[in-house]
Amino acid sequence: MKKIQLAVFLLLLIQNIFAQNSTIDQTVQAIEAEKDVAKKIDRIVDVYTTEFNNDPKLVIQTGLKLLDLSLKNSDNIGESAAYSMLGHGYRLSGNNIKGLDFHHKAIAIAEKTGNQDLLAMAENQLAHIYKDREENEKAIDLYLSSLKHSQNGKNEKIKGWPLLNLGAVYLSVNKLDSSLMYSQQAYESSIRLNDNTALGYILTSLGGVQSKLGNKQLAETYYHMAIKELSGSTLVRHLSLAYAGLAEHFYDNGQIDSCIYYAKKAISILNNTVFSYMNNRPAKLLMQIYEHNNCDSTLKYAKIYKAANDSFYNKKVNQQIQLMTFDEDLRQQQLAAEKIKAENERKINLQYAAILVAIFFFFILFALLSRSVIASEKFITFMGILGLLMIFEFINLLVHPFLEKVTHHSPVLMLLALMAIAALLIPLHHKLEKLIKERMAVKYKERRLSAAKKAIEKLENDGNNFN
Repeated sequence: MKKIQLAVFLLLLIQNIFAQNSTIDQTVQAIEAEKDVAKKIDRIVDVYTTEFNNDPKLVIQTGLKLLDLSLKNSDNIGESAAYSMLGHGYRLSGNNIKGLDFHHKAIAIAEKTGNQDLLAMAENQLAHIYKDREENEKAIDLYLSSLKHSQNGKNEKIKGWPLLNLGAVYLSVNKLDSSLMYSQQAYESSIRLNDNTALGYILTSLGGVQSKLGNKQLAETYYHMAIKELSGSTLVRHLSLAYAGLAEHFYDNGQIDSCIYYAKKAISILNNTVFSYMNNRPAKLLMQIYEHNNCDSTLKYAKIYKAANDSFYNKKVNQQIQLMTFDEDLRQQQLAAEKIKAENERKINLQYAAILVAIFFFFILFALLSRSVIASEKFITFMGILGLLMIFEFINLLVHPFLEKVTHHSPVLMLLALMAIAALLIPLHHKLEKLIKERMAVKYKERRLSAAKKAIEKLENDGNNFN
């Protein structure tokens, strides 16, 4: 009988695995088959369901398959999204180092695409790691950058992501006005889009703000709304956060029994999951409560607190994350410097183009004046020489940066190079100057003489008619 039960269990397990793999394959193929970039990103965002966000293994499997297919198709959009998924999956598993590495890759590729939605998504996912580690300043900078890029993008759901996370981080640093503003905006966005994926998380943040503002009843209302929203869903992480927030609220208000009840629920909801690293907050509360009257409970929750904290804050992990963060910050600085350099080069190139256009129109004007009887011979000669000087100076302007590079800014070598150029240009200058003076002046005289003859002929004809 037991053998039959085991066989049935294994059969059901295999069927479930095949069904899940089939679903992943269909999801990934649908993403890669979409040629419209905006619709492709819509499909990627739709993957982040409550079930997806609560299953690190599913996130990683989807990310790996999307990465494999996007690399075969040379699809940068899919590749960046795949790295974001992998980073998200490893972060959910508690492996922040691998998560950080994948998120950095996602951002680097997103920057190359120039797609604002993709970049906003990658930055938002990266910021989670710093938020989890309570490195709040770094997290806030990334969420604000994500918000800025999302507002320049097209996907409405992505615009809501940094809002709800800014609400949570500003709550952590006790900037309650900012937390309330962003959480309310996130709530409005969630209701408008009928997207309940993070509604419980948003309500938890609103409860935390009202608790710290001293609005006891309103805070409890928000917390219970969050718990109701999350109960029965697969988002046990968010439910644990709601329980932990409510426990802290009761602790601050001296309601110790209620605090113990919800702190224990926050821990128990994460039992037999990969999210035990999130137990540090409720475990710390219980450890503080039992510290003076229950040694066994104090030891129990001290162990839970230590285990949760070690996954985030052990020395080796801290050093590696600091180095990876430093490398990414350095890359961002270099990227910013390259953008400034490219912008300066673009401005210089535009100025060169404007000068060239000005020279072109100058010679058109010169050609028109040289055929006119209005301009004098001296003026035409002056304009011709001025035009040649403009060309020669423009050539010098173009070759000057090249000469600086070749001569390594040596004044002596620069002088010799400029003298060599002048030696080549001077004979040409004299030759062209002589040509302009002779030909243009002769043409000018011929036109003046022709005009004079016509005037005389006209006067003679007028005189004959008069006689």
